[in-house]
Amino acid sequence: MTRERRSKKLVQLGFESVSLKISISDIEPLRTVTPQTKKSVKYGQIVASIVEVGIIEPPVVVRKSGEGKSYQLLDGHVRIEILKERGETEVVCLIAKDDEAFTYNKRISRMATVQEHKMILTAIKNGVPEERLARALNVNISSIRNKRRLLDGICDEVVQLLQDRHVPLNTFTELKRLKPMRQIAVAENMISMNRYSMTYAKSLVAASPQHTLIKDQRKAMKGISPEQLEKMERESANLELEFKLIENEYGTDHLDLVLATGYLCRLLENARMVGHLAQFFPEILAEFQNITQTRTAQ
Repeated sequence: MTRERRSKKLVQLGFESVSLKISISDIEPLRTVTPQTKKSVKYGQIVASIVEVGIIEPPVVVRKSGEGKSYQLLDGHVRIEILKERGETEVVCLIAKDDEAFTYNKRISRMATVQEHKMILTAIKNGVPEERLARALNVNISSIRNKRRLLDGICDEVVQLLQDRHVPLNTFTELKRLKPMRQIAVAENMISMNRYSMTYAKSLVAASPQHTLIKDQRKAMKGISPEQLEKMERESANLELEFKLIENEYGTDHLDLVLATGYLCRLLENARMVGHLAQFFPEILAEFQNITQTRTAQ
């Protein structure tokens, strides 16, 4: 079975086949959109986008068992909040079969660079002019065109690796200088270090062996001798090996931390539990809230 067929199979298993128009009053959010979030640039862009072209990506909900036509909101809290402020009463939603909001949010980040690229392509495919998209996202039209061509020259494996990451546009420009196998290695390196800046990507490209560069990039870099370049290549290869070794040990600890944080978030959704902790263990409650604050702010 091909990767594409496997992907389609997973989507069919993860969501109901038909989207539904649901009353917003029947949707229960799992978190509150804070005043700080509403002041952010990204929030303003989403508002402008909804006003200009409507909802492009439907919110994702899951049915609440035993409660008739009630739903919990898994993804799209900002979009739902904006619709409420605009006085909307209904919204078309995707219905997820997986009722674990924590697991779903761990898999998908709707605001990542690749996801934004796909949103723009979807809008253009649906007939939205580039000029209108630029107004909706409060950017100039050249930015829309750059984002539309974002993944030209990027191999599919790298798209999969970076699809949930916040990667600067210029970083993709650097990746395009590399052949596919080296693109994958550099992307894995950036993920291991959790660094996606253009400067970091540029340093990895500079340290790449000449045979891993695409043909028109095989030129000596200005100010760097062949000996220095060879040394950079060796050091880069050694660092990548060390990153892999560290990543193997880091993965288990990170998974434990993520699961614990998810459990605490679910725990603090229980009003009786929060009340008990506030009365008898206020210090512990404060620590729990500090631990979960970063995740609930996303």
